[in-house]
Amino acid sequence: MESRRLGWAGLMTALLAPFVIATPYAMNVMTSAVIFVMLAVGLNIVVGYCGLLDLGFAAFLAVGAYTGGVLATELKVPLLATVPVVIVVTVVAGVVIGGPTLRLRSDYLAIVTLGFGEIIRIVASNLDMTGGPSGIYGIPGLFGDTLSDPVVFYYTAVLIVSVAVLFAARLGRSRIGRAWRFVREDEDAAEASGIHTYRVKLAAYVAGAVWGGLAGVLFAGQLSAISPASFTFLQSALVLMAVVLGGMGSTPGVVVGAVVISLLPELLRGLADYRYFVFGVLLIVVMLLRPQGLWPHRSREPGYTAARSTPGAPGAPAKEEE
Repeated sequence: MESRRLGWAGLMTALLAPFVIATPYAMNVMTSAVIFVMLAVGLNIVVGYCGLLDLGFAAFLAVGAYTGGVLATELKVPLLATVPVVIVVTVVAGVVIGGPTLRLRSDYLAIVTLGFGEIIRIVASNLDMTGGPSGIYGIPGLFGDTLSDPVVFYYTAVLIVSVAVLFAARLGRSRIGRAWRFVREDEDAAEASGIHTYRVKLAAYVAGAVWGGLAGVLFAGQLSAISPASFTFLQSALVLMAVVLGGMGSTPGVVVGAVVISLLPELLRGLADYRYFVFGVLLIVVMLLRPQGLWPHRSREPGYTAARSTPGAPGAPAKEEE
């Protein structure tokens, strides 16, 4: 209940922010933060819910951005009209990349996902359809060129991301969400209990890909131009940092982590060349003081606690708090 009230408070803050600071720079920063929240929530499905370390998540951001950008510029349609195609393409990309990748575990999985992330970026740099190293320019807004007000774009992004965050939270509390958490805690035990772990992991990977692709559409709409330089490993690392900082598996925690990671460097801009040094020091301090994250997940599945207690054990609540 507390997290729900804080969630509504955060949404109201996001909705009222343009009335307080409506400068073009502030709107751009806030919109970038909202899109970053979308990315972090998507990666949280993969890393936080299912425990799959993905170091190439920016690949799905690129797939969504390029798919939407190419269709919007070639067909002269608003970006929102490309969303159904983007979802289909990201699902296919998730299956193609996740199919062979998810048969690996731990460090091997991380290395392979990092490799696929770089492959997507290099392919985008060499295809004529994607504009090569120069990328794609003149991408219309979400509603076309006739309506490109940054405030309208911001509110549209807030609406889309709010629905995505709510759906991700509900997904985490669903039957498939419980299966993801069991796989994360002990994959061998989950498989022995009847869970088809490969299919469950692939479902998490595809769901994360869809979230990343939708964030790519918003990303392309905000910048109106994309290039391979926007989808480097650093982007994937920052998103993973937001998930770990907020609390893996915790939807509200990941939202807080994403906001901190995206806004803190801008708040430290007055420190000039030292802002990233201070940013790094602050992150180290936070992780030393709160290794479990700013808002850790407090999951209490029926018959399961953090100590793996048996069903009906004393002190084992049967309700999950998110």
